[in-house]
Amino acid sequence: MSGLDFDVSHLLAGGLVLVSFMLLYQTRIYALLNVYAAQAFVLSLAVVWQAFVQDKPHLYATAAVAFLFKAALIPYALHRAIDRLGLRREVENVVGIGATMLAGLACVALAIVVMLRIENEADALAREDLAFALAVILLGLLMMVVRRNVVSMVIGFMSLENGLILAAAGAKGMPLVVEFAVAFSVVVALVVIYVFLFRLQDRFGGVDVGVLEDFQGSRR
Repeated sequence: MSGLDFDVSHLLAGGLVLVSFMLLYQTRIYALLNVYAAQAFVLSLAVVWQAFVQDKPHLYATAAVAFLFKAALIPYALHRAIDRLGLRREVENVVGIGATMLAGLACVALAIVVMLRIENEADALAREDLAFALAVILLGLLMMVVRRNVVSMVIGFMSLENGLILAAAGAKGMPLVVEFAVAFSVVVALVVIYVFLFRLQDRFGGVDVGVLEDFQGSRR
């Protein structure tokens, strides 16, 4: 494996981590959706490169699923849902942006420390890509914790899933049946999220966690 293979793979996987930090930084819902689309696009490029490096053509199907569904369909559908529901455009955080970014750096450091404990006999490219993938997963979890808006929590979950796809593609590659399973699960998740948002808006008049907490408090 040439040095170019390592460099491009690390560039794309590192770019995915960088875009995850951009997700944490966003305070407006439309910007959040656009950055998520960019993250999904970078993921598709990373998977394409893994398909080329590993000589596994079926990974191109994974890249196509990531591009069509995650980079195009999901952001477009959520844009439409926000417009139809008339949701607030601002995204509230449980903690400040500065503390959130520091917590994100801690997540990346944790991912690196964990993956450095893997035996040296393991494939270097897979080991280092797994470190990037674990960082994306942890940053997605962090986003779900620090955000109060349900849409932003959904984006955090989708970002976490992007990290899982990067990990699977970088380690050994996924069998073809998994690509179809991923595509089906993404479509089902999109339908469920769409219905869930409309039900929340109709029942509680908003999709912020604070609205649900106020409702729960009023019933006590």
